[in-house]
Amino acid sequence: MQPFHLAFPTVDLTATRAFMIDVIGARIGREASRWVDFDLFGHQVTAHLVDAGEGAPTNPVDGHAVPAFHFGVVLEWDEWENLARRLRDRGVEFLIEPYVRFAGKPGEQGTFFVREPAGTALEFKTFRDMAQLFAT
Repeated sequence: MQPFHLAFPTVDLTATRAFMIDVIGARIGREASRWVDFDLFGHQVTAHLVDAGEGAPTNPVDGHAVPAFHFGVVLEWDEWENLARRLRDRGVEFLIEPYVRFAGKPGEQGTFFVREPAGTALEFKTFRDMAQLFAT
């Protein structure tokens, strides 16, 4: 079974980080000033800091406006490329086009975002080395 990825908004990243580590027992993966990746029982869960009262909050990541609430699946690299190609062939609009993050570094990954018909953002990810899912 592949690990899942889920991202959610929080208005208090410090409190969420402490709760996830100290209460739930999650481990920290990568983090930045406005988001934290948690290893939650082998799954990648990300908290994104948002301002209270934001409508559809986003966070700046690699120059993209990433929806703070989204979920997705981590695929093998070939599956990820095939899915991106299939979506493109079907005329699906990418919210964020497929691209590679952390190239040549621990945690090198491909990612892209689309929206399902009701508007929920879906992220599809892949890693050059699946063992690096939670690399720091």
